[in-house]
Amino acid sequence: MSELVVTSLFIYPIKSLAGISLKDSQVESRGLKFDRRWMLVDENNQFITQREHPKMAMLQPEITESSIIVSHRKLNISPIIISLSAPNSESEMVTIWDDTCPAKEVSKEANDWFSKVLEMDCRLMYMHDTSIRQADQRYAINEADKVSFADGYPVLMVSEESMILLNQKMGLDYSIERFRPNIVFKGGNPHQEDTIRKVQIAEVEFYGVKPCARCVLTTIDPQTTEQGKEPLKTLSSYRKLNNKILFGENFIPTKEGQIKVGDLLKILEIKKSPF
Repeated sequence: MSELVVTSLFIYPIKSLAGISLKDSQVESRGLKFDRRWMLVDENNQFITQREHPKMAMLQPEITESSIIVSHRKLNISPIIISLSAPNSESEMVTIWDDTCPAKEVSKEANDWFSKVLEMDCRLMYMHDTSIRQADQRYAINEADKVSFADGYPVLMVSEESMILLNQKMGLDYSIERFRPNIVFKGGNPHQEDTIRKVQIAEVEFYGVKPCARCVLTTIDPQTTEQGKEPLKTLSSYRKLNNKILFGENFIPTKEGQIKVGDLLKILEIKKSPF
């Protein structure tokens, strides 16, 4: 078997905004450091995503030593600067899918900026360290497993070979960024991530707990916000199981530590593919 090697790392500090490509990252119990620790909510404290608001893809964050700077990819408007420190506001409950958990409002300045840019009333919330959102216990390794504002699990891995196969079947050249992975690797067979039960990257161990069910968000071009039928149309022809279209594998880290592009994946346990 050929070596499996990490080729890309991504984080998405503010849920459903554009991602950031990294050369290395600290892996924490909730996932990669800063990944989806911020989230926009509506007037009912319900989470907001590109599914209903594709223009969120045009908002590009970058991280400095002390802040997140969010700018618009096309509009000539001043960026918003958000401190990486936890805000001093009171904790309140926010809703993401079927979960509710505490979060803190970042600032009125941030609320006003995002409300203006997205043309809707919204607020920016932060998941502080004492806020616990438990990972889905049907698939979690331990009761203490937790997750950020990610859809369900701390880390999503996808192989380059899976993306190559999909592009071949579509006859298109889509970017893997449509699938919003955290860790991209190469060197194995297409969809080898389906079969990984336990893997070690540097000193960090991850358990593969569940295939990732894909939604309409993957049909939004992250560069233009244009929406089509692909890749879900093609994926449904060979990656559909129990009425869900699966692409990529969700992982839970069991150790914390540093990983980087170029690290090898050492498979410790395998499992049967659902296909």
